[in-house]
Amino acid sequence: MARTETIELTNMCLLRNGEQVLVENRRKKEWPGITFPGGHVEAGESFHQAMIREFFEETGLTLLDPKLCGIKQFFVNETRYIVLLYRATKFSGELKSSSEGEIFWLPERDLLKQDLAKTFDEMYKVFADDTLSEIYQVQDNINLY
Repeated sequence: MARTETIELTNMCLLRNGEQVLVENRRKKEWPGITFPGGHVEAGESFHQAMIREFFEETGLTLLDPKLCGIKQFFVNETRYIVLLYRATKFSGELKSSSEGEIFWLPERDLLKQDLAKTFDEMYKVFADDTLSEIYQVQDNINLY
């Protein structure tokens, strides 16, 4: 078994503002639906700075306190995707949508009633439950740790 593999690093952040969470209705055909904003970590970029940059690009808001709260792993062909999951409650700036999708506030209690991106309901468990820190997905088999 190989000790190295191709990895794609990405991120996503749950931003809470009182009882509301910021969501994105993604337009991309490969993973459409309601999610939290995020994106790719660029070469040489810190994970923390990548989260702040991606969030700003998609929402117009600057995260002031993103904290790593979990990881999601899944595979596409021979590539392992690692999604660094963050939570935040402080931000600055003016909300605006991007070409990635419409951005809007939603009562957190209504989140799971939305047309969610595939497996996002399972990812949300890691964001919401401090006893969980990882979601590991191989095809349709999802494990929470």
